[in-house]
Amino acid sequence: MPQEAPNPSARQNELLEAAYRYALTHGLADLSLRPLAEAIGSSPRVLLFLFGSKDGLLRALLTRARADELALLDRAGEPDHPDRPDRPDQPDQPAGLVPAVERIWTWLAAKEHRPLLRLWAEAYTRSLVQPDGAWAGFARATVDDWLRFLAALQPPSERDSEAGTTRRTLALALLRGALLDLLATDDEERLTAAVEHQLTLLQDDTA
Repeated sequence: MPQEAPNPSARQNELLEAAYRYALTHGLADLSLRPLAEAIGSSPRVLLFLFGSKDGLLRALLTRARADELALLDRAGEPDHPDRPDRPDQPDQPAGLVPAVERIWTWLAAKEHRPLLRLWAEAYTRSLVQPDGAWAGFARATVDDWLRFLAALQPPSERDSEAGTTRRTLALALLRGALLDLLATDDEERLTAAVEHQLTLLQDDTA
């Protein structure tokens, strides 16, 4: 296994952030160290020293992208988030799966999030077709991340039931499918209508 710097230095963190911004624009599939290093003011030798190998750099970039995705999810779920419905009668209760998925879709569909989500889609696909190396486990980890997040937004009585597991799995499938279609077509209006229609059916399941 390649050796990486045991404790990230300020320079390593600086270069990782610059490489991440580069990846958001150019993707990861054809990442080459020389043009990347030139674009971020470094050299291939320095990048190899700091990250151990090209795979080490890719793993660091995937970890950084996953952290960004989780941060966006966390902000969407915060009680004082402007997109979260007020619950003055139950301030400590989860908002519920359907309103949470509505909020999540709103920021998934926002144009400013497209670079991150395209990077996620690329890494997710690579993890499926190249299950070894830098991409190993990325797809499964993101599924687990999202299911944990959705579970936290369900009331405990629903969260711990078999039906609750099925409902959050369906919600995740809805979001992922709509997201991939959105990235392919940019047809936000059509997909938002479809998401809202499916959420009505999901809401009816709890009636």
